[in-house]
Amino acid sequence: MSDGKARKARLVLVGLGILTLGVLVGGGVTAGVVLGDDSGGGGSAPKATAAVSSKPGTTEQSEMTPGKARKLELQVPTGQKDGLSTGFSDGPVGAISTAVHFWEEYAFLDDRKARQQLEAIVTPDAAGYVDEQVSEVRKLRERAGLPPSGGTPAGITFSTAVNAVRPTSLDKTGRVVQIWINFDRYATKPDGVSDDEPLRDQTVDLILKAQDGVWKLTNEPEYHEKRSFPRAYDPDSHVSWLDGWRQVRHVG
Repeated sequence: MSDGKARKARLVLVGLGILTLGVLVGGGVTAGVVLGDDSGGGGSAPKATAAVSSKPGTTEQSEMTPGKARKLELQVPTGQKDGLSTGFSDGPVGAISTAVHFWEEYAFLDDRKARQQLEAIVTPDAAGYVDEQVSEVRKLRERAGLPPSGGTPAGITFSTAVNAVRPTSLDKTGRVVQIWINFDRYATKPDGVSDDEPLRDQTVDLILKAQDGVWKLTNEPEYHEKRSFPRAYDPDSHVSWLDGWRQVRHVG
């Protein structure tokens, strides 16, 4: 890759810190969640409740961190459609699996593919949401010196790796959830060498609603105004653990 293209790749990565499907705001404290069982494809969605059952002051509560705890195993998708993995249950782990796979697969720099993905996963109840996010993709492209519409720059590939999630419920039924995601994003040059300035420790939140047996993205005002904001994710922090952050792991 030429020096010019390498600089552009880094510029794009820097710009990615601005792209969101939700407002990126730090600070604030909220309860974590205890995940239910998704066996059989059902189960209730994550509930806003205490992150651990230990009594205050116990060794388990004071020393546990996301890095020490067993990782949450994501469900294995059963198919692919419209550029997204499909086949997750409508239970709590299904919601998290849907969010993680979507964020890792999202075509954040390709407005046409992003529209296809968004139209497949955004609820019809979220009027204008798809257009808003496609507009954000185009703005990002322009900030990176690219035409407003088009695909990923030739010769550059990107990958996103989700490290941890923080899910909470936004309604009494437990069928609308907010999932904060901590992730890293990398660029790879045409010669296969990874960019030396990847984006690390980025955070974004998604709101998902269980609808017709699947989880859909939404930004409906009645749920958006109930969003909570986490403490910063740190795999070695007991504060992050108590705040509800859990590491995730792909299986299969």
